[in-house]
Amino acid sequence: MTTPRIAPSLLAADFANLQRDCELVNESDADWFHLDVMDGVFVPNISFGMPVIKAIAQHATKTLDVHLMIVDPDRYIQHFADLGAHNLTVHYEACTHLHRTLQAIKAAGMKAGVALNPHTPIAQLSDIIKDVDLVCLMSVNPGFGGQSFIENTYEKVKALKTLINENKASTLIEIDGGVTSKNAEALVAAGADVLVAGSFVFKSKDPKHTIAQLKELVQS
Repeated sequence: MTTPRIAPSLLAADFANLQRDCELVNESDADWFHLDVMDGVFVPNISFGMPVIKAIAQHATKTLDVHLMIVDPDRYIQHFADLGAHNLTVHYEACTHLHRTLQAIKAAGMKAGVALNPHTPIAQLSDIIKDVDLVCLMSVNPGFGGQSFIENTYEKVKALKTLINENKASTLIEIDGGVTSKNAEALVAAGADVLVAGSFVFKSKDPKHTIAQLKELVQS
């Protein structure tokens, strides 16, 4: 069993002090940087793009976990590889030829992830789970930070863990949206491997302490 990872989402960081917040994550108990790229088409919001990720990569010393909430992600796979992304996650709902997209991500030297919106059933991944390094379950509707956690996520995590085990796959389960100290333990108990936390970390009085608190909870 893998030790659960904590991935602070820089979507909730202070963009006027981005280097400071990158160094904060470097110095913390966090495992990954989670970077949400939104295009205003697939989701009703625009976040940041390649220049900002390039700047983050210059300071980050941990895994860059890039989550594309965009249409036609295939066009940009090599760009994100060139920027230094370690994991590249695309949305199931945005990919017409998902298998081909995943193979292209791996060919570019990155781990390949698939994100599922809250309404998308786990069963959609049954034919492809062995090709997926990471499944990101959206526990809020994608597009905005600070939303409330969708309770049905626990059942989806359990169903996904069953699918992974039945196929003898090594896929990691990541949870993105509304993660706090109140649900972190239950998510890991259900089978989650990676917890993305944005507002809960960066809006707290002491983000480093909050990350340490989350890490302690999931390791206990």
